[in-house]
Amino acid sequence: MSKASGKISSQYLNIRNQNKNEILEDYVEAILEISKLKGDVKNADLAEHFGVSQATINKNLKRLINFNLAKSEPYRSIFLTKEGKKLAQIAKEKHEIVYNFLIKIGVSKKNAQYDSEGIEHHVSEETLKIMKRFIK
Repeated sequence: MSKASGKISSQYLNIRNQNKNEILEDYVEAILEISKLKGDVKNADLAEHFGVSQATINKNLKRLINFNLAKSEPYRSIFLTKEGKKLAQIAKEKHEIVYNFLIKIGVSKKNAQYDSEGIEHHVSEETLKIMKRFIK
């Protein structure tokens, strides 16, 4: 394998790993937002938020629990662990930086909201720092 093809394959591996983490980041961010609005978070709240079935919520909630990002008991509220809160804050901050950057360069609020949902998961720390400086 050449250096160039090794670099490309590592980029794809990195993207695949980011894609696996997107759902976790989205869920902890949603749990944080809903808990601030409602005080507690139920599976039905997440199903409504994401527009998915209870089965999908249950599957992803199990992943959150396995990664020690959330805690839940049957028919109880969902809570973020310390690690989950930390990840939620990081995801929220990245989202806000990307969103505000897009607004600053002239993207409509509607499109900035939509686009920032995807970009936030794939943007490098270097790019985030530059975006942050640009919006100040």
